Amino acid sequence: MQICDHAAEHTATCDLAKRNLPAPSEIEALAGVFKSISEPARLKILFALRQGELCVLHIVEAVGGTQSAVSHQLRILKAAGIVKARREGQNILYSLSDAHVVAVLELACTHLNCKF
Repeated sequence: MQICDHAAEHTATCDLAKRNLPAPSEIEALAGVFKSISEPARLKILFALRQGELCVLHIVEAVGGTQSAVSHQLRILKAAGIVKARREGQNILYSLSDAHVVAVLELACTHLNCKF
């Protein structure tokens, strides 16, 4: 059995952590969102959509790949609630669901000191 030299302060912090831990269903939902954005092709799509609404054709032009591959990735992002779609005539236009998606991307880039 391990012994902690900071038992008093760690016990209080541990109790606080247990009280403030999200519910198991919320943890599963968060893990699903992070899993959805963890694929490089999907991240490229999110960065492209950060610039504004785009159709699949122009997402493909911006990020590369094939139309079917990009459409597949968009389905995953849409199912996770990260991307939304709307129909305009024969076109389906995609955009980020809300400003929180941009905030997560920005925080991750700040953490890694990458271009945003």
